[in-house]
Parts: sequence; C-alpha cells; structure tokens
Amino acid sequence: MNSAPSRRPLALVTGASAGIGYELALLFARNGYDLIATGRSDNIHKVAADFEQHGAQTIAVQADLADHQGVENVWQAVAKTGRPLEAAVLNAGRSIGGAFLDTDLDDELGLIALNVTSVVHLAKHVARHMAERRRGRILITSSISATTPTPYETIYGPSRAFTFMFAESLRHELKEHGVGVTALLPGATDTDFHSRAGMDNTALGPGARKNSRRVVAQQGYDALMAGKDHVVGGDRATKRTALINRVLPEPVKAARQERFTKPRT
Repeated sequence: MNSAPSRRPLALVTGASAGIGYELALLFARNGYDLIATGRSDNIHKVAADFEQHGAQTIAVQADLADHQGVENVWQAVAKTGRPLEAAVLNAGRSIGGAFLDTDLDDELGLIALNVTSVVHLAKHVARHMAERRRGRILITSSISATTPTPYETIYGPSRAFTFMFAESLRHELKEHGVGVTALLPGATDTDFHSRAGMDNTALGPGARKNSRRVVAQQGYDALMAGKDHVVGGDRATKRTALINRVLPEPVKAARQERFTKPRT
C-alpha cells in the first residue's frame, strides 16, 4: 500500500476476496475510495492488487469474522488509520446445505457467528464511529432468502432474515444521526457460494441459471449511494420473486424453495 497521505474517502468491505464482496470493493476503488478489505483466506492479499490498480490505497486484513477477535482485528485496522470511515459494507457470510437432521451443529453455530453475531459486533463499532461524526453509509448484505422459509438451508435463511430486519431497524435509528443504512438482498448469484455450502447436488448447483455478481454488486452500490432502505439484487425474475414472497403463505413458499435446495437422490 502507498504510505503517502490520501484525500480519498475510506471504505471497509468484508468478504472482499471473492464474489459479490470483491465486486463491491472494486466499485468503491473505481469510484475514488481507499479500502480496508477483509477476507478469511490469504487470497485477500492477492486481490488487494486489483483494487490498487484503480488508485485505492488498500489495507488487506485476513480475519475469520466468525471469531470475536477476528472482528476486533478488523476494527483495529480501521482505527489505526486514524481516518474517518465513510462507508462500510458488512458482506461476509456463508450457507450450509442439507437436511437439518444431517448437518453438523458446530458448523451451523459457526454460520450464526459469521452471518449474525459478526454483523452486530462490527456494526456496533461502525455505527458509533459514524454517528459521532454524523455522516456515513452502511451496506448490509442479506439475501432474497430472508423473504421465505428455506428448507435444506434451514439456518441460512433465518440468519439472513435477521440481517435484513437488523438493517431496516438500524436505518431507522441512525437516520437522525446522519448515517444511512441499506440492505442488499441478492438472489442466486454466479459465485461459488452454493458450491461452498455443499449444494452442488441441488437445483442451485453447476449449470443453474444465476444472476451476474457484477450486476448485483452494482445494484447494491447504487442503492447505498441513493440512500435506499433495501434493494433486491438480480434480474427481473428475481425481483418478481421477492414481490410474490410478500403475499404467498409460508407453507407454499417453503414447498417452492425445497425444489431448489433439496439434495437430489
């Protein structure tokens, strides 16, 4: 990272080493931001060069946000800059596919630690920092899964329902402090998300029709900058599904979701 003082605003992006988070970090870099980019693997150090190509002074932080100290390490990296944080993207998350009777409890508790606990933990630091300065923007990644029961992703959907309602609640509280909060609800996206969740043997596995991660990231970025409360990330069909989910009964939605997430025998 170039050590010269920078006049660019500073943004934090978690889960920036791949997928939607990587594309969001690229967007911030292209739009004149410096970055603190986090990822669980050492790949975060490699992709930092991609952000720097766009002029972004980048601090790469390798951290497991499912661990309390991992979150603290990320915030310490922000604090050490001595710079105001203008934008924060709380994007890191994962899923676990399979029947609840078969999945591992410790793995699921780890998912909750990442998808729920780390979001609250890091948001506490970010929100207080921004509210004190009376400016800033926060983007929290949820999922279209927040709008429906998710059998065979039994823990993931509820974890994203939490982050969606958390973002909406936090938005209401922080608006009087000059801080904006936006939730991004992507549909199925062309990343390795479902493969890492062990869902290659489902209708969401290889060959499934999915949204462009670049399009989803752009929609999230644009919604954040426009001050919207939330945006569904994806094409017209994805957005239509989110609208339909507002009115369908929960058992109907659960049965429909099962067609996508139940492992094939």
